[in-house]
Amino acid sequence: MNTVDGLIKEKLPQHIAIIMDGNGRWAEKKILGRINGHRKGIEVVKDIVEFCRELGIGYLTLYTFSKENWSRPKAEVSALMEFLEEHLRKELLKLIRNGIRFRAIGNIWELPANIQKIIREVEDKTRHNGGMVLNLALSYGGRAEIVEAAKKIAMEVRQGRITADDITEEVFAKHLYTAGSPDPDLLVRTSGEFRISNFLLWQMAYTEIYVTDVLWPDFKRQHLIEALLDFQNRERRFGLTGEQLKRCGAGSGG
Repeated sequence: MNTVDGLIKEKLPQHIAIIMDGNGRWAEKKILGRINGHRKGIEVVKDIVEFCRELGIGYLTLYTFSKENWSRPKAEVSALMEFLEEHLRKELLKLIRNGIRFRAIGNIWELPANIQKIIREVEDKTRHNGGMVLNLALSYGGRAEIVEAAKKIAMEVRQGRITADDITEEVFAKHLYTAGSPDPDLLVRTSGEFRISNFLLWQMAYTEIYVTDVLWPDFKRQHLIEALLDFQNRERRFGLTGEQLKRCGAGSGG
């Protein structure tokens, strides 16, 4: 087996999701404004995306801006939108060069028009990239995603395109924002909070969860390696017994 930094490459997760928490607390500890915490957090995003691409991770989904985040102070929300636009414009060429396909998931229509425009541009220009898929969850809520999927399916039934008996878990998943991406194998949450905060509620039915006390602006490659090593030491049973897993050759890893 190939190894890197103690990791077994054949057992790396196919899809990693990250709740990037702690920017504000990091800034407060350093007696800085919250906006400076978000600015530092963006630098960490760049490095972790690059590292995941180097490791050969197929899909990376980052919880960037939740529906609930709209209730934050207007100045903070405005700064976050500015950072997002600036980041996407600056990183476009790097995404293309590294073969990364960009997707935005969530209620994108709730974002400012200029953000929607740059999102469409980056999605279009990276559409044919065959490397890692980078999903940014923006104005995202897991419950809202499920409701939207239900509405789409109900409309198809109403139009006679499918019947109620045609609705399966697979059909439902195809109507989610993440359609085309496998469910996350590993969720990493920073800042020590033990909750999933309305993130990928449907998709995380069998996701392994790793929580670290490290605040997102302090999160480094070594911290991700620690999460991956922990993941590789777990036995993923998917409802089976350990003996059944041995017989079918399943278990830890992606």
